Amino acid sequence: MKSSEKPKTPSGMRDFGPEKMAKRNYIIGNIRAVFRQYGFDNIETPAVEQLSVLTGKYGDEGDQLLFKILNSGPYLKDVTEAHLQEGEKTVLPLIAEKGLKYDLTVPFARFVVMNRNELSFPFKRYQIQPVWRGDRPQRGRYREFYQCDADVVGSDSLIQEAEILLMIRDAYQRLQLEDYVTKVNNRKILTGISDTIGMAGKESAFCVIVDKLDKIGKDKVFEQLQGKGCPESSIPALSKMFDTPADQQIAFLKDFLKDSEVGMTGINEIEEVFDYLTDETDLKVEFDLTLARGLSYYTGAIFEVKPLNSDIGSINGGGRYDDLTGVFGMKDTSGVGISFGIDRIYDVLEEKNLFPETITKSVEVLFVSFDKESMKHSLKLAGALRKNDISCYVYPDLAKIKKQFGYADKNNVPYVVVIGSDEIKAQQYKLKNMVSGEQQMLSLDEIITTLKTG
Repeated sequence: MKSSEKPKTPSGMRDFGPEKMAKRNYIIGNIRAVFRQYGFDNIETPAVEQLSVLTGKYGDEGDQLLFKILNSGPYLKDVTEAHLQEGEKTVLPLIAEKGLKYDLTVPFARFVVMNRNELSFPFKRYQIQPVWRGDRPQRGRYREFYQCDADVVGSDSLIQEAEILLMIRDAYQRLQLEDYVTKVNNRKILTGISDTIGMAGKESAFCVIVDKLDKIGKDKVFEQLQGKGCPESSIPALSKMFDTPADQQIAFLKDFLKDSEVGMTGINEIEEVFDYLTDETDLKVEFDLTLARGLSYYTGAIFEVKPLNSDIGSINGGGRYDDLTGVFGMKDTSGVGISFGIDRIYDVLEEKNLFPETITKSVEVLFVSFDKESMKHSLKLAGALRKNDISCYVYPDLAKIKKQFGYADKNNVPYVVVIGSDEIKAQQYKLKNMVSGEQQMLSLDEIITTLKTG
């Protein structure tokens, strides 16, 4: 790197300083606690997967966003001029066998298949790890970001979907986020709709286009659907469907899909999930027939959480997948899961000023010393505070007292303990509240009591 070149992070990727990490850990800690309350065990999978594991699981658009990793060594050794003439699809397998994982669900399915003999089903797992997508960076969308996933495999029971909706509620209650809505649909309903409007066999194309409804509007959606083979005669029915209020959509679909077996199965599944939740009065859940998440492996219920009064996109996504492990050789193993988008949740909490002020205070007490003797004594007292789960820091240099206090002030340390030779002899130490300015001469035990009681 040239000496004049300024260092920078790759586009769509970020550094996180102490304050941001404290806030991220606050989010992750609360979500992790909810996962554990619902009986999920923690696992991790590698950052890198074989491209054969990743490709074909996210639709054509998703495959284009995979980060490919060049093979080690002379990666072009097997590439000939003829290969280059044939194009990217021929060359890529010769130079890149691996890629960064796009999400946590597909690697999880691979993990389940490889460890099937050691696992007890239904198996409930959660993962909190980074994923990578070569997307166009923008607010709320990054190329490297964390996901918090919880999945259950080995059970067809729709009570799993109900528990996911309860987990979403519990997580956002812990984060004090109330301004959101959880949207629910079912891919079987979407299949029924695509069949009924004359797009049988084109469900994936139908879902990808309908999923853009809130971004491009009805007219553009209809235009793109007709470009994929939707008859013009079906457009009025679709228009009426999109305009139907949320609380009337299921009733509308029961009539519209009465001749579609798969569509009616999807409606029955949605109603069963909602029936499990009839006693839950504080759920922010609504059915939305236009929810058509584009990931191709979903086969049943699909979920999406959107913050209200915000231009940040969805902060959760998930659904039921019946065939994902089948592509790795393990048939008839249904799964369902939810993913929390940590980075977008961070942006929402920041935007709505919902982070508690105290979470960025990693140090509660700073020990200020006059000389080496008092610094040594500070180490002893600091050890006693740490044994009582009180975070503290001994200022490491014999600087002027004003400078040491300035450090505490700049770093928002709420308390300072001042130690000199007189304090050591008397076993009484000056505790200063940096917020109120109040000062007290206290023993070590009294300091601990004061700090623990706030």
